[in-house]
Amino acid sequence: MRHAYGVETVRAAEKALMARLPPGTLMRRAAAGLAVACGDLLRRSGRVYGSRVLLLVGSGDNGGDTLYAGARLAARGAGVRAVLTSPDKVHRAALAALLAAGGQVVDGADPGGFGRVDLVVDGITGIGGRGGLRPGAAELVHAVTRGRTPVLAVDLPSGVEADTGQVLGAAVRADATVTFGAYKPGLLIDPAAEHAGALRLVDIGLATELPARPDLEALQYADVAALLPVPDAESDKYRRGVVGVAAGSERYPGAAVLAVAGALRGGAGAVRYAGPGAEAVIARFPEALVHPGRPSEAGRVQAWVVGPGLGDSSAAAAAVSDVLAADVPVLVDADGLRLMDAGAVRARTAGTVLTPHAGEAAALLGVGREEVEASRLAAVRELAARYGATVLLKGSTTLVAEAGDTPVRVNPTGTPWLATAGSGDVLSGLTGSLLAAGLAPRDAASVGAYLHGLAARRASDGSPVAAQDVADAVPAAWRDVRT
Repeated sequence: MRHAYGVETVRAAEKALMARLPPGTLMRRAAAGLAVACGDLLRRSGRVYGSRVLLLVGSGDNGGDTLYAGARLAARGAGVRAVLTSPDKVHRAALAALLAAGGQVVDGADPGGFGRVDLVVDGITGIGGRGGLRPGAAELVHAVTRGRTPVLAVDLPSGVEADTGQVLGAAVRADATVTFGAYKPGLLIDPAAEHAGALRLVDIGLATELPARPDLEALQYADVAALLPVPDAESDKYRRGVVGVAAGSERYPGAAVLAVAGALRGGAGAVRYAGPGAEAVIARFPEALVHPGRPSEAGRVQAWVVGPGLGDSSAAAAAVSDVLAADVPVLVDADGLRLMDAGAVRARTAGTVLTPHAGEAAALLGVGREEVEASRLAAVRELAARYGATVLLKGSTTLVAEAGDTPVRVNPTGTPWLATAGSGDVLSGLTGSLLAAGLAPRDAASVGAYLHGLAARRASDGSPVAAQDVADAVPAAWRDVRT
C-alpha cells in the first residue's frame, strides 16, 4: 500500500531521525536519490556525460537537495547551471559543492540565453511552500519549460499545496517528481497530482519515525487481491451474497441494465432487480432476478444499490426511501443522492456508501462545483462527516472517505476515457455487489473503484470506451489483480 503523510508529520519524523544521525545525512541521501533519477531521465534521450542541466534553486533544504544533486551530475560530466531564485537564502554548503564540481550560477533574468537544456530540475519551493509561485519565479518557469524539455520536480512541483492537492496559483508542471521519505497527499490528489507526473519515492530512512496511521493511502494489487471475495467449496449463490438493484426508469432503462451489468461482475452470487426497467434487464441478463414493484417486496438481499437513472418521480423517491429503510448496506448514487433524506441516511445503523461526482457533491454540501474540484480532499472528508457515511467522490482522482479517524483512500487506477455516460452506473453495481459479498463499506468502495478503473484501462487501451465495455472488462481486471 502506498501511504502519504502531511507536512507536519513528515517534518517531525525528519527531526527525530536527524537527531540520531550525523549532520547532513538526510540531505546527502536525498541528493543521491535525486541525482540517480536525473540520470535516468537524461539517459532516455542520450547520456549524462555532456548533457545540459538547468537547476531552478530556491531557499532551504529543497534548494540544498537540488544543488547537491547538481554537484553529483557535474562530477559525472554534465554541464550544470543553477538559477538562484533566492540568492540571499541559498544553502551555502550545497552551492559550494556545486561550484567545486564545476557547476555554474547563471542569471535568470535572460532565460533565452541559456541555450540547449536537456533537463530542468525544479527545486524552487519544498513541502512548506504556500500559494502559487511568485511572479518572478512563475515567469522563469514559463520561460524554461515551454518547450519539450523534461522537467523533474524535487519533493513536489513548486506552487502546489502538499497537504491538500490544491493549486492556488501558478505552479510547475513536471514530467516526473522525486519525493523523499514519504509520499505527500498533494502528489496523489488532483489538481496537484496532474502537475507531478511520474512519481519516484527515495528512501531516506524515514519509515521508522512515521506514525502507523497515514493521512492518505492508495491500494495496490496485493491489497486489492487480499480483499476480493473468493467462494469456497461450500458456497452457493445465496451464501455468496445477493445484491439488490433499484435503478432505471421508463426514460432511463439503460441505467438499470448498466448497474446490473456491474453487479453481476462484482462477486455476489445473485442480482435482484426491482423497478420499471425489469423487461430491459431480463432481456439483456436472463440470469438476473427481476421484480417490477417496490424494492422491499423483491426478496431478501445482503446489500442494495439505489439511484442510477431513477428520475425524479414520486415512485423514484419512494424507492429511495424504501431502500434506506432496509437493515442492510446500501449504496446511493445519481438520482438517489438528490432524493435521499439526509436524516434517514444519518440514522442508518447498517453501512451506507454515497458515490457523488463533483457536481453532486457540491449540491450535497451547498457549495459551487469549482470549490469541490479545487479541494477534493476537504470535500470528501466533509461529506463523510456530515452524512455519517462512506463517501466515494468520483472524478479525475477518486477518493474514498468514511466518518471517523481513518485514512482517506485515493484510487490509483482509471483513464480519462472513463468520463463517459453510464460508467458510474457500472461502478455502483460493482461496488454494491462487493458490499453484498461481505466487504466493509470502505473496502467495497475502494476495491470497486480500483477494479472499475483497471477495467476501463483494459477496455480503452488508449481509445474511446463505452460503459458496457468497462463492465465486460471487469473479469479480466479481476484476474489481473489475483494473478
